[in-house]
Amino acid sequence: MSIQAASPIKIAHFRFALIAPVIQGIYSDASASAYYRRVTEHPLTLPDGTTYLYHPKTLSKWTHLYKKGGMDALMPQERTDKGSTRTLSDVAIEEIYRLKEKYTRLNATQIHLRLIEEGFIPADVSVASVQRFIKKNDLKSARNLTIKDRKAFEEEFFGGLWQADTCYLPYITENGKSRRTYLIMIIDDHSRLIVGGRIFYNDNAYNFQKVLKEAVSTYGIPNKLYLDNGSPYSNEQLTLICGSIGAVELHTPVRDGASKGKVERNFRTLKNRWLYGFDAAQLQSLDEFNQELLAYIRKHNTTIHSATKETPLERFMKTNAKIQTPKSSEWLEECFHNRVIRKVNNDSCISIDGTYYDAPMQFIKMKVEIRYLPDHMEDAYILYEGVHYPIYLTNKVANGKTKRNNLPVIDYSKRGDL
Repeated sequence: MSIQAASPIKIAHFRFALIAPVIQGIYSDASASAYYRRVTEHPLTLPDGTTYLYHPKTLSKWTHLYKKGGMDALMPQERTDKGSTRTLSDVAIEEIYRLKEKYTRLNATQIHLRLIEEGFIPADVSVASVQRFIKKNDLKSARNLTIKDRKAFEEEFFGGLWQADTCYLPYITENGKSRRTYLIMIIDDHSRLIVGGRIFYNDNAYNFQKVLKEAVSTYGIPNKLYLDNGSPYSNEQLTLICGSIGAVELHTPVRDGASKGKVERNFRTLKNRWLYGFDAAQLQSLDEFNQELLAYIRKHNTTIHSATKETPLERFMKTNAKIQTPKSSEWLEECFHNRVIRKVNNDSCISIDGTYYDAPMQFIKMKVEIRYLPDHMEDAYILYEGVHYPIYLTNKVANGKTKRNNLPVIDYSKRGDL
């Protein structure tokens, strides 16, 4: 069976998850170096399903890269010379034999990664070159190893882990139209404090991003986010956002509702104590529904919890010293920008979700990265070499007039045939 290559974003997320305890300063080892050694004692499962035994220095290098360039620096660099012929050097061949002798279970893909990480081959040498060498020399390949991930039942302090999920709420009628409502909520694992919650007409990725940004702005940056596998919670935009703010993104096992116990229990409590005694038919708008929700959240956060024997707010106040705060509101805003890559057309236009925008002419025929908030496209921009270049909604009528005004003026009185 062939192995599908993981996307650059998934690889960056994998690398960030490994170094996050050092970035967040929460490792229990004597030093960062000790943490790197412990984590790399055994092979790790990569996003494409293969396993690989890393060197501690590799994790140290990733930490340095992240501190300098964020998630973008953790993405693998794209090859610039695909198609050229490459061979394995004598030094690389010697290392292959050494690795197969010492780690008999390593397969060709794992060895290829190890050779790149340790500098024995350049990153543009294909895994096929290593596979051919191993097959030609009858070096036995290995089976993949798997490592189970163990999670604590409760985090030690506020912000160690936030759980998030969506709850279906009743239909309400606004402006004569009846629509289903959805509650997106985030709860802190240690304190049971509801750190974010809002009701929407749609359960989608961007609405969750809004709730998360409000929670981070109010309470700080969690070390980990524990999320469902649905599309609002499992997408590349969210992976980039989590990596940018410094939070590790974790996902529940498929069809394992028990793994989201605290947030699921919170939804049951919400329905029993508030929703079932609430007449949604009397609501006039979604804004009114959200005002009622805020009143419930305030009451929940100041009511003694049956499991902890304290109010969530009291637990928050006792254990919130370790949580990191955003560098600034501007920094947080940029972290939550969505990103897309587009090629600028010959007419200096790009398309995002079926809508055309004018880009600066200097980017014609270039692939560029656009950053934006979906409901504030007027602030969208191209990020190029650290500089912001605004883009604007295309106005074809205005553009047509501009082109006509730029046509050369012809003086027909000077033509010889007149």
